[in-house]
Amino acid sequence: MTDPDARELLHAAARNNAEWCGAVSRSGHFRRTVWCSPRRTPPLYPDAVTLTPAASAADVLAGVDTTAPGCSVKDSFASLDLAPAGFEVLFDAQWIHRPAGAAAPSGGRLEWDEVEGPGELAAWEAAWSDGERGGTGLFHPGLVRQGIVFLAGRDGERIAAGAVLSTGGGAVGVSNVFGRTRADTDEAWAAALDAAARDRPDLPVVGYEHGEGLEAAVRAGFTPIGPLRVWLQRHTS
Repeated sequence: MTDPDARELLHAAARNNAEWCGAVSRSGHFRRTVWCSPRRTPPLYPDAVTLTPAASAADVLAGVDTTAPGCSVKDSFASLDLAPAGFEVLFDAQWIHRPAGAAAPSGGRLEWDEVEGPGELAAWEAAWSDGERGGTGLFHPGLVRQGIVFLAGRDGERIAAGAVLSTGGGAVGVSNVFGRTRADTDEAWAAALDAAARDRPDLPVVGYEHGEGLEAAVRAGFTPIGPLRVWLQRHTS
């Protein structure tokens, strides 16, 4: 993209995501072109996130551990070639954007609130993972603080949908959106946008998605603004 506003949004989205990954991982540091963690990050979270298209493969590899299996890199501008270093593409996705202060249509069947305390966070994680990772503590209690919000959509006592809002890099990031049905997922996107418009109406809303998640984001009014790529180091004998 050559539009200066679009470039600024892409940089904000990459920085926001890197800050969120660092918060979840409780590790890593920022360099000029990349955020990287010298120790392995939790499952589903990258060991490095590039911050500008100027980041090189050498910049990334200098800050991560490639001696143990499982190293992954979020190539925020789909501009790297990490194949010579033993990586393969795990998936391609799109950064997404919605303007500051743009709320979504209200209404729905679920009751929405913010998660508070370790017990609620563990229940939220179990619902998000559909029980697959419940109890692992991927989302540690320190994340429930100012600037990071876990939204829960409740059907009675059960959490049926949710999303995370994380403020950083000059944007509000939306991630980990889920719902038990398509309607619940759409409601989760709407709830996230409502919360962002209420709490930080001055900041653009960003994130990244692919597949059905991208389709849901577009239904919620997001616009794809640029590609990213996630690389995973191949297992070696």
